[in-house]
Amino acid sequence: MDQEIEKYNTQLEGASPQEIIGFFAEEFNGRIAFATSLSAEDQVITEMIAGIDPGMKIFTLDTGRLFQETYDLLVITGKKYGNPIEVCFPDALDVEEMVNSHGINLFYDSVENRKLCCFIRKTEPLSRALRGMDAWMCGLRRDQSVTRKKTKSVEWDNIQKKIKVNPLFNWNLGQVWDYIHAHKIPYNTLHDKAYPSIGCLPCTRAVLPGEDIRAGRWWWESPENRECGLHQK
Repeated sequence: MDQEIEKYNTQLEGASPQEIIGFFAEEFNGRIAFATSLSAEDQVITEMIAGIDPGMKIFTLDTGRLFQETYDLLVITGKKYGNPIEVCFPDALDVEEMVNSHGINLFYDSVENRKLCCFIRKTEPLSRALRGMDAWMCGLRRDQSVTRKKTKSVEWDNIQKKIKVNPLFNWNLGQVWDYIHAHKIPYNTLHDKAYPSIGCLPCTRAVLPGEDIRAGRWWWESPENRECGLHQK
């Protein structure tokens, strides 16, 4: 598999995000899905997919702890592109057991508890959403955080055992926002309130001037731990 991944990366070296999306839409026709968190990056990819392969499966994970602004954007985006975004939920019994065993805000108590919450609310639903797929697409970029500096356009996901495609892997934040404004793409209004990275409400805060763009995600933890588990190498 490493050789196949390297082959893809070599073949697509210098390709634009649209070319990467188009290539894999054809390569894995009906067997690739796009997981959107409705981030600025994901909104860009959603717009690109609408013009390249409007029938591609697009889904999002509703953890049950999201901002209202995120839900509002979900509705707006589905209407704009005419492709309803599938909403995937965590298993209710797993959430109930976790909360009753560890508390409603267990994630503040330890990294282990936080990762358990992320696993139940995000990783396990992602696995279900990707059943029957050979590849999945997301909006990772290299300069988002220290945990993502080695991101490539194509990777092997050791957790999901599938190919993962990152069309915007080498874009910077300025390119993302230039594209959004140029194409009049709807985005989360929290971005205008110093929330460059938006996840669950209790685990996201606004960032201060000069802080890293992901400093508001799980801010009580050290930077090297600030991943939910969806993008572990």
